[in-house]
Amino acid sequence: MESFIKYSPDCQFPIENLPYGVFSTRNNPEKHIGVAIGYKILDLHVISNLFTGPLLSMKQDVFRQDCLNNFMALGRPAWIEARQMIQNLLSPTNHVLQDEPLKSKAFVEQPNAIMHLPARIGDYTDFYSSIHHATNCGIMFRGKENALMPNWKYLPVGYHGRASSVVISGTPIRRPRGQTIPVENGTPFYGPSRLMDFELEVAFFVGGPPTKLGDTIPASKAQDHIFGMVLMNDWSARDVQKWESVPLGPFGAKNFGTTISPWIVTMEALEPFKVPNMAQNPPPFPYLQHDNSCNFDIKLEVEIKPPNESVTTVSRSNYKFMYWTPQQQLAHHTVTGCNVNPGDLMGSGTISGELPDSYGSMLELSWKGTKSITMQDGTTRKFLQDGDEVTMRGFCVGDNYTVGFGTCSGKLIPARTE
Repeated sequence: MESFIKYSPDCQFPIENLPYGVFSTRNNPEKHIGVAIGYKILDLHVISNLFTGPLLSMKQDVFRQDCLNNFMALGRPAWIEARQMIQNLLSPTNHVLQDEPLKSKAFVEQPNAIMHLPARIGDYTDFYSSIHHATNCGIMFRGKENALMPNWKYLPVGYHGRASSVVISGTPIRRPRGQTIPVENGTPFYGPSRLMDFELEVAFFVGGPPTKLGDTIPASKAQDHIFGMVLMNDWSARDVQKWESVPLGPFGAKNFGTTISPWIVTMEALEPFKVPNMAQNPPPFPYLQHDNSCNFDIKLEVEIKPPNESVTTVSRSNYKFMYWTPQQQLAHHTVTGCNVNPGDLMGSGTISGELPDSYGSMLELSWKGTKSITMQDGTTRKFLQDGDEVTMRGFCVGDNYTVGFGTCSGKLIPARTE
């Protein structure tokens, strides 16, 4: 495929990608839905009247909203029709967007855009689906012989997070205060978390019409309810988490901030990068079974930039290390009859590979604080320090093109004083 918009071969947003996002500009604070193409944004609000296909001609208003929820609700056939229309409009042989005055109105330079959350996130769930991460955590806290809990290979473990504190890339994250227990079997302490961590994740947005309470989505049909994916940093206060997680699990250790990248990469853009699902033993129950692959070769990186501006890549991982697929996660989420809505966000859980440099959290990289990670400036880290900026990147490498997610970035700022 070719586009009349010019970009370099290593650009993350070629015509093969076309991720969706929501943006405004300093000159126009109104939020518009856009598609990244090269180093520009195609404003779908401006060209909404050009969606004249059979599924979208009467639904053009979905592109004039301030979020993607209504478009997400239309379902996969409409998503495919929109993608084909956008690719056609960007083709060198189509002059509709190449001619003035529409050309100057329809495109915005990405550096001039202010990105916003792409959807109204009604609900947010985070899973725990990377077998290497789960095994590492189990070894650290329970020993090698009891690394995985008995249920882990039978179901996608997850917890309900806090949708209200999901923020867009670039938003500072304040170190939380909470209860911790610094000395094993000692007295609880209240104050700023001392063991701040990142978690390298990829999340998917639910799409399709809302389901009704009591309905289920088996894994074999879940693909039609997955709109696309973003990078996600599940910021974690490990010392708060340790004290509060018995017996019900994460709460304040996770609810103070979750960062996502602004561009939603669609499943159609990821299709060429599918890889076989990880072998699952024992075989999952029927509601968790699906024939088609839904794992992807998405290369993932994490950088830490201290206040002195030096940058250190601390992790290189890959989405293909997922044990439970998005389809299985969604199927298990709804197997009890839990209803889902377009715009719901579901995180993968920390994605770690087999090798130490592919671990997706400081907890693993420092092996529970027993090892130090040397930074480019000569300082060391076991957990994050105030002023550290964590940036996550994700990309798929195709034949002379790259499909990227942009960046998922946030700076840790000091806890509030009391």
